[in-house]
Amino acid sequence: MPGSDLYEKFMALHTRDSGLVMPNAWDGLSALMLADAGFEAIATSSVALAATLGRADGRHEITRDEHLEHAGLLGRLTELPINGDFEDGYGDTPEDVAATVEAAVEYGLAGIGIEDTSGNPRQPIRDFDEAVNRVRSAVDAAKRRIVVTGRTDNFIQGRPDLDDTIRRLTAFAEVGADVLFAPYPPDLDALNAIVTAVAPTPVNVLVSPSDKVLTVAELQKAGVKRISLGPWLYVHAMGALEEATKALVAGDLASAATGISFDRVGELLARSKN
Repeated sequence: MPGSDLYEKFMALHTRDSGLVMPNAWDGLSALMLADAGFEAIATSSVALAATLGRADGRHEITRDEHLEHAGLLGRLTELPINGDFEDGYGDTPEDVAATVEAAVEYGLAGIGIEDTSGNPRQPIRDFDEAVNRVRSAVDAAKRRIVVTGRTDNFIQGRPDLDDTIRRLTAFAEVGADVLFAPYPPDLDALNAIVTAVAPTPVNVLVSPSDKVLTVAELQKAGVKRISLGPWLYVHAMGALEEATKALVAGDLASAATGISFDRVGELLARSKN
């Protein structure tokens, strides 16, 4: 599907009344399972991808090419729109961010997220002007061929400043970001303030505000247009694995050998478009 057509298709999912629930896959089988369940788009998770490779997220330990190959695989297997959770755009400069966006278009991605993170634990959030310039560069490179999400990580990097968060998101929208995202606002009031301040630009929420997990309907009532799961499906699966390993350590082979059947795995793999 040509880039401009894919852009329009993916954006339409964000602007319809019902919005979009966009779960995050971490490998081929999880992507096929989500597609089989009827989800209309899926995303990568930088946390989950890094964990599958035994690395840390947000510290530039995953390369752009590794993430592109991963995202491209999910797209080839499912033929669904894929949104790439691409950390800070994989580069020190706005030009590097533009190169990442261009590569994502070439790999057939439908969307890409650009964070204001730095990968530096001593100063995890980039200065305002730098963050805005990087999103501007992403938008300029995208040319309406791929949906650009401008994201600020204030709340998850120990900077609980709602005013600065809204300032950043508003600036990202002003330079052309298609979707806005600030993971884990403290509560529903903060979420409502964000949605109102940046309207009509669609807002993504990662599961819910920090204080309470809401339902999809409650988030939609608050004006949220896209709901993502980040690493939560992955850690849910890892939780099941940990319980199985505990059973195995205790000598309980039966409990450790539960899960979906090999027939179900084969059925999912058979729907692969690869």
